[in-house]
Amino acid sequence: MNETTVLVNTIIEALQEKKGKGIISMNLSEIDGAICQYFVIAQGNTPTQVSALSDSVWDLVSDRLHEKPMGAIGMKEAQWIAMDYGTVILHIFLPAMREYYKLENLWADAEITEIPDIV
Repeated sequence: MNETTVLVNTIIEALQEKKGKGIISMNLSEIDGAICQYFVIAQGNTPTQVSALSDSVWDLVSDRLHEKPMGAIGMKEAQWIAMDYGTVILHIFLPAMREYYKLENLWADAEITEIPDIV
């Protein structure tokens, strides 16, 4: 398993720990002009949960892989948080923001893997 796949799996695990919903990974590695190899997209029901999801990812990736994001935006408002790990960009949305921006549709050629919700 390569480093990027380990990073994606660790991000997904952290999201699941805090009951993130609608988690998908999008493999962009075969798409010309893509800004990274993977997008991971998830949502939380409230700004508090969106914030908790980003904190969980930050902590688990830092502890396990000794990596921190190169940049993170949206932490204060917690409606749409983006965390850039270089090869992987994570997007955590409130449901209405996710529906409005529909990032999944922008990269229709990507290989999309849906991760089952943990109840």
